[in-house]
Amino acid sequence: MSEKNLKFNTKTIHGGQKPDAAFGAVMPPIYQTSTYAQTAPGDHKGYAYSRSANPTRTALENALASIENGKYGLAFASGMAAIDAVVKLLKPGDEVLSTDDLYGGSYRLFKQIFEPFGIVFRFIGMQSANNIEVHITKKTKLIWVETPTNPMMQIIDIKAISQLAKKYAILLAVDNTFATPYLQLPLDLGADIVMHSATKYLGGHSDVVVGALVVNDKELADKLYFIQKASGAVCGPMDSFLTLRGIKTLHVRMQRHCENGKTIAEYLAKHPKIEKVYWPGFQEHPNHEIAKSQMNDFGGMISFVPKGGSYEDAIKIVEKLQIFTLAESLGGVESLAGHPASMTHSSIPKAEREKIGVVDALIRLSVGIEDADDLIEDLKQAIR
Repeated sequence: MSEKNLKFNTKTIHGGQKPDAAFGAVMPPIYQTSTYAQTAPGDHKGYAYSRSANPTRTALENALASIENGKYGLAFASGMAAIDAVVKLLKPGDEVLSTDDLYGGSYRLFKQIFEPFGIVFRFIGMQSANNIEVHITKKTKLIWVETPTNPMMQIIDIKAISQLAKKYAILLAVDNTFATPYLQLPLDLGADIVMHSATKYLGGHSDVVVGALVVNDKELADKLYFIQKASGAVCGPMDSFLTLRGIKTLHVRMQRHCENGKTIAEYLAKHPKIEKVYWPGFQEHPNHEIAKSQMNDFGGMISFVPKGGSYEDAIKIVEKLQIFTLAESLGGVESLAGHPASMTHSSIPKAEREKIGVVDALIRLSVGIEDADDLIEDLKQAIR
């Protein structure tokens, strides 16, 4: 049976995978080695040095490509290392159009690491594709998209932006961390590059830090493979093994994340002490129809603001939570709560944060796969 005909739930388990040739191991062995024996200089069995390639990492990269409907997967030491590799495709003077609502670490990398080298970044609202074309110049070489965005859950029309990118021969990269390929397939919608912080939903158990890129174009893949090898920000074999193991349960975990996310979002929306809830599953969400058209469900990420909220109100709530853990990150089986202004987005200047709604009272939830009733009781006591 051809792999391209497999359904997603089957791909998460079998996509890009074969039993180990040596002993038939069902799970790829952890090749905990830095180097490989050669019978003559340059004559080896496909692996020479683990920065260039490692069999466990290869198994993960094949799985990543499979679940994203891509041809080439690359695994990195972190999501930031994956983004770093994409930006290294550019040269001084090139311009990047980026979502204005994006992860604070991405903003920090763009502004503090790459901008001093002469790459220009413009942060714009992308909720309407019509707002983008006016910002494109001859120097624009990359459009960077998050959807849903972090932390305001904005939805961006990938297909519409991909048509615009192709019109001007611009690369389109989509950070698919929040949605995962279970909900959204950016390559099928016209993106050139899909990026993941695989630390999050793909790994799924808060025990690994890994990044990923998936592409279809061989020339682009070769450029990224060279950057990966030359820069050396690769994930180790144990991290590769753990992420691959996480991918095998992605589909069942995401189903529960989505179910619990819906329950929690609806609870918060009806709560008299909550002023705003940001979740793309609401019909009144500005781009709800686009979310319906490009996603299979609406995910387990939610942000909200307490009524008449202040920094102090938000801090009191997150500190009182007992099942939700106050912590960085997202996408694990356990529910997490965060305060973007002082945690994930603290590197973005306050004025810039507040332009897009990341106010001091905003709380972000990563809804896990616990019993939804217990999660509601936890929120109830903390808000009270």
